[in-house]
Amino acid sequence: MDELVESVMDYIRKPYTDHAIMINGEWGSGKTYFWNNKVKSKIESTDINGKRYKTIYMSLYGISNLDDISKKIFIEMNPSLNKSIKKVIDAHNISSIPEYVKTGIDMANSFGFMQMNDKIDYSKFFEIDDKVLCFDDLERANLDVIDVLGYINNFVEHDHMKTIIICNEKELSKKLKSTNVEMKTFIATYILNHEGKIKPETSRDEIPESIDDEENEDKPMVELIEDKIEHIFDKANDYERIKEKLIGETFEYIPEFNYIINGVLMRYESNPQLIQFLRKNSGLITQTFNRSGTRNLRILKHALNDFQKIFETTKRYYPDINDVVLKSLLIFTIAISFEIKAGKVTKDKLKDINSLEEYKTILVASKVLKDNRQFYIKEFDNNYYFTFKTDYRFFKFVEKYVRTRIFDMKTFKDDMDVIVAQENKGEIPSYKRLLTEDYWKIDDGEFNKVVTETLEDVKAGKLQLAEYFKLYVIFDFFIQKGLLDIDLEYLKLTFINGMNIAAATSGYCKDIDAYMAGTNLVETDENIKYILEHFNNLNLQTKEKEYINVAKELFEMIPDRVDKLPDRFVEQHLDIPIMKYYNMNTLFERILMLDNEDIVLVKDLVAARYQNVKDISQEDRNIRLLKQAMEEYIRGKVPTIKIILIEDFIKTLDLILLKPKKRASRRKSTKTVEEPALV
Repeated sequence: MDELVESVMDYIRKPYTDHAIMINGEWGSGKTYFWNNKVKSKIESTDINGKRYKTIYMSLYGISNLDDISKKIFIEMNPSLNKSIKKVIDAHNISSIPEYVKTGIDMANSFGFMQMNDKIDYSKFFEIDDKVLCFDDLERANLDVIDVLGYINNFVEHDHMKTIIICNEKELSKKLKSTNVEMKTFIATYILNHEGKIKPETSRDEIPESIDDEENEDKPMVELIEDKIEHIFDKANDYERIKEKLIGETFEYIPEFNYIINGVLMRYESNPQLIQFLRKNSGLITQTFNRSGTRNLRILKHALNDFQKIFETTKRYYPDINDVVLKSLLIFTIAISFEIKAGKVTKDKLKDINSLEEYKTILVASKVLKDNRQFYIKEFDNNYYFTFKTDYRFFKFVEKYVRTRIFDMKTFKDDMDVIVAQENKGEIPSYKRLLTEDYWKIDDGEFNKVVTETLEDVKAGKLQLAEYFKLYVIFDFFIQKGLLDIDLEYLKLTFINGMNIAAATSGYCKDIDAYMAGTNLVETDENIKYILEHFNNLNLQTKEKEYINVAKELFEMIPDRVDKLPDRFVEQHLDIPIMKYYNMNTLFERILMLDNEDIVLVKDLVAARYQNVKDISQEDRNIRLLKQAMEEYIRGKVPTIKIILIEDFIKTLDLILLKPKKRASRRKSTKTVEEPALV
């Protein structure tokens, strides 16, 4: 880095220059930080031929016209220009005004500076040989780059001002080639057609597959169009020409990350506990940053800002948390920040994972099942945790926080409670090890013990149903590898009996099919197919029980806990047809026990819920039964407030029941318009 600073100073020291220099580097790599903390201070603190240079810095980010650049220069160099500058021109017998001064005069006039203060020494303004211009973010200007460089060339060629341009040439190249692609393609195709190089039968609205030209008969049409676009519109060639004229030297900025990261950490000095942890683990930060495959320090800064909240919250609620967990949190926060903010494919895969155990199970399954669908998860894990061995490699609350900017305290506590429980409990059960660890991490001496303990838990029904199926696949894999000598029929019966016991307490699994989606084991292995079918049957029964419990929990908040109902009734369990799983006569009896005000509340909650539920086919019958119970109750009764409210409730139920008919009617109407009957 010092060598680059010295190279810039060599340029500044030259008594005469007719070119600018460029510092090229990737976005977020710290180029602006390098300018502010290394180059600028060096220039302004160094005596050069008896002078101290003044730097004028301008970011071109978002600049949409050249006047905006002039305004920035004007504000930087002198805000108090006025017409009396003409006196200086006359006194010095100046025949041509430097471009740099023209900028100031034009902007002074545009801002309306009309002061007549003879005490201002305007002659100093004409001393342009002690000024250094720095233009940053060239590729981010909302202007034609060629126009911007032409503008900058005025200062370099006419005034011989020391000028430094900071940019990302890789992004600049993309920008030059990607503007107005549709328009360019249309014009190129039109010209090729006009030149007779497109076969006549090709539609002008299509990119043709071939051309009528012997010279190019083997050339794909897409390539020919690209060549024509490059020939007509290639701004890259214009850029290279003006760059050759304007830029004397281009320096590649390759940051010293250790130096910059130490500078970044200084902002946390006010938190002694945090800064001590970060400095102690600065090597881990640098390593994770390097493994991201980018040089984007901006993302790293954001990640460390996020980690500050994560660290402080974790220490507040779990003050005795293991240091390994905090290191794991640090690695994961940086890693997930790069995966999400650098636009990597992995981010969508990680979004769908809901827990550490699920993450580890996916990794094991991908290896046992040779499932390449999870390639990106394996790559993520191998990349960021290659040298740091930890059981804690995924935190849902961190992933959600970085992705949505919402720090979900419930998810945070769920994640951390699992870790604390595991830390306090010591060793995890043997079957969990087989489900969540690479099998080769188990020592040969303890493998048989792990298998024996697992089979005991399998027989006792201690696993969840989904775990039975996943574990059977792993045992089948061990047998195929020759690691186990177990009769397959015995193994199948052992798992079937264990599943039958576990079904009484097991939770419902929604996505077991996704577990096997990348393999053909179900089609090729009859035992695995049989186990899967048995699992599906038991899982369906489990789903029914779970749905009954959810419906019971919700409706039994009426009447005594009806105030707790809104938060859960309208937004949660929308995929569960709760009306199907509860007795409607019992529900109506509960509604009748409510005060009038709460009847209105429940009616409104029902209306709101079914605004969000698209399919009521499974609930239709019971909604009609509830409506029927209400109609029988009010029949022949003298109107009271409660009777009127029940009538309104009936109307709400009618509207809910009409929704499917309205949707069907709209679909029929649309089909009639789009697909008229044939005559």
